[in-house]
Amino acid sequence: MARFDKITTFSKIAETRMVPVFYHGDIAIAQKVIKACYDGGVRVFEFTNRGDFAHEVFSNIIKFASVECPEMIIGIGSIVDSATASIYLQLGANFVVGPLFNPEIAKVCNRRSIPYIPGCGSVSEVGFAQEMGCDLCKIFPGDVYGVNFVKGLMAPMPWSKLMITGGVEPTKENLTSWIRAGAFCVGMGSKLFPKNKIMEKDWIYITEKCREALKYIVEAQ
Repeated sequence: MARFDKITTFSKIAETRMVPVFYHGDIAIAQKVIKACYDGGVRVFEFTNRGDFAHEVFSNIIKFASVECPEMIIGIGSIVDSATASIYLQLGANFVVGPLFNPEIAKVCNRRSIPYIPGCGSVSEVGFAQEMGCDLCKIFPGDVYGVNFVKGLMAPMPWSKLMITGGVEPTKENLTSWIRAGAFCVGMGSKLFPKNKIMEKDWIYITEKCREALKYIVEAQ
């Protein structure tokens, strides 16, 4: 079962406004990345379902975080069907994220009172997701839709809470543009975790980059 309820999860996302997105099949590396992010101030983390036996890695990092990063809220990403969502809910996922919107996943998550953050690419999709109880919607891929899409959507639907994922960069210019456009939060993956830094096991780089990105977000508000 999830360690954190829906209200706690959303409150922490609203507080930090950044959700790192990461996958690695090596449990030890996944643990190091999570701890590096935690040390950098991150409190909400999305591990993605992108490789064979990803659920086994996820099960391990959930247990690891409960001891080493007790305030870290970990969810699962890249979920496209309700059966897979159910597996991860059993393993302790605190929220579920997808690249698309699947109403059947919303039903599974709502039954457990777990946040479902679906990927949406139009005003209509966001509206439909909201009708199905999705309080936070992911705009994906963010770099394709751009800042003007967020501004345009927020104008007639100012109650919307949007998480921008895809192409988000840990730079002052990029983060400021998304936050000031009206984004509720951002999801950040490869730009926050360069392959060479992971290969070099430069965990300090990740910690400092997280701290820097969170600083830019605070300054943009």
